[in-house]
Amino acid sequence: MPRSDDTALARWPSRKGARLLLHVCCGPCALMPILRCRDAGFTVTAWFMNPNIHPLTEYLRRREAALEACAELGVELLCADEHWEITAWLRSAAAGRDARPDRCAFCCEGRINATFAEARELNIPFFSSSLLYSRHQPHEIIAAAGRRVAEANPTDPSFIYRDFREDWRAGIERSKKLGLYRQSYCGCVYSEAERYAGRLAAAGQQGRRIQKVHKVEA
Repeated sequence: MPRSDDTALARWPSRKGARLLLHVCCGPCALMPILRCRDAGFTVTAWFMNPNIHPLTEYLRRREAALEACAELGVELLCADEHWEITAWLRSAAAGRDARPDRCAFCCEGRINATFAEARELNIPFFSSSLLYSRHQPHEIIAAAGRRVAEANPTDPSFIYRDFREDWRAGIERSKKLGLYRQSYCGCVYSEAERYAGRLAAAGQQGRRIQKVHKVEA
């Protein structure tokens, strides 16, 4: 069995009916990868495993959106909630890799490796990830991680690569039409802080202006 098949999605006859475990990071990003993998003949099982999503309320919102997306497409979604452990994840991320790009590489590589392990456990011969759809993710790092873990284990599941970013706009339009929750930051508390740092700065400036006004009035 080949370890990493970059052209498998173009060879419908050889993959028709083959099982594929697709790691799903959120509902909107799952739509087009599921459709494209099914177009190529794969029988897709989706797997929601994202210990990087914080806080827990955000994790639950994205989990629900993933369930909605998969229900719409008639695909089974397995939710690996047992992997969500904020303390353990933050300790690992903070071990000298809590800044970009190391933090993002750690996060994505960990989920790819976990998807490989889950596919092996479930005896599913192929695996991939919806992370390959997002224009905001480190695409080459994700692809390299999938190839690396598959090539290091020649008798285990094969990694299926495709640049799902080709369907970026189609995925956005489809997710909006379905009314899926669309998040505003990548997932972890670090990315949330980066996303909203401008608001904090603006709030600080507003506070200083109010203080000056009070001083003048006094």
